[in-house]
Amino acid sequence: MKHHIPEQNPMRGQYQALAQQAAAHFSWACDAHGVATITLNRPERKNPLTFASYAELRDLFVQLRVATDVRVVVLQGAGGNFCSGGDVHEIIGPLTKMTMPELLAFTRMTGDLVKAMRLCPQPIVAAIDGVCAGAGAMLALASDMRLGSTTTKVSYLFSRVGLAGADMGACSLLPRVIGQGRASELLFTGRAMTAAEGLAWGFFNSLHEADALRAAAHSVALGLAQGPSFAHGMTKTMLHQEWSMTLDQAIEAEAQAQAICMQTQDFHRAYEAFAAKQQPVFQGD
Repeated sequence: MKHHIPEQNPMRGQYQALAQQAAAHFSWACDAHGVATITLNRPERKNPLTFASYAELRDLFVQLRVATDVRVVVLQGAGGNFCSGGDVHEIIGPLTKMTMPELLAFTRMTGDLVKAMRLCPQPIVAAIDGVCAGAGAMLALASDMRLGSTTTKVSYLFSRVGLAGADMGACSLLPRVIGQGRASELLFTGRAMTAAEGLAWGFFNSLHEADALRAAAHSVALGLAQGPSFAHGMTKTMLHQEWSMTLDQAIEAEAQAQAICMQTQDFHRAYEAFAAKQQPVFQGD
C-alpha cells in the first residue's frame, strides 16, 4: 500500500516497509506486487503454534497496519497441512502449570492475534490444506477469504480438551460465517467440518485440488493486489465495524467512507482510464 507523505509530516515515522523483514518462527516473503506470504513451517508436527509464534504473528499483523509495501497477505502451511493448533507439548502442557493471571495473559494474547488480523487493512487470503484445527482453525476464520483443498478438514477442538468453544472470538466469528446452528454443532462437538460442508456453508470461497491450492490462493491475492488497495482497506474496515452498527449507522458510515475514497488518486485513475477505454492501473493512493 503506497502512502505519499511529505517529509515534514510528523506522522512520517509511523509508516514502514515490511517486505524485507525477517521472521523467526514462520516464513515471510513479499513479491514485487505487494503480495506477502506467511507460511507456518513446522511440517513435521503439522505446523502447530507456540507461545513465540503466536506473539510474532500478532506483532506482524499489528505492523501491517502501517506497512507501505504490502497490499495482500496469503496465509498458508507447509507440508500439506495448514495448522494443527497450539502445540501440545510447548503450549498445552505448560498451560496446566500456570497461575490464573498467566493464563489470562495468554488467552488475551491469542485473542490479540485475531484482532490484529481483523484490523490490518490488507485482505488476508488463507490457503487451507489438510489439518486445520483449534487455533489454526481460528487463523483461517480470522482471514478475509478462505480457499480449501478437497480433502481438508476444519476442527474447532476446544471442547475435546475440556475447554469452551469460546476461544479467540470463535463464538462471534463462526456464526457469522456459517450460521448459528452449524457453529453451535462444531463448537459443542469438536467434530471436523469436511471440505464439502465448508463450501456449502460458506466457510470456503472455493475448493481446489491440493496441488493447485497455493497457486489458486496467490492468483486471488494478485488480483486483489492489483486493485485499489486503499479502497480495499476501507472495505475491510467497514465489514468489521458494521457488525455492531444499526442499518442507519452503517449507511452513514459508508457514506463517509465512500466520500473519503472519492478523494483518492485511484478513483481519479479509474475514471480517466474508463474515459480512455483502458484498464485502470491502481497504485494504492
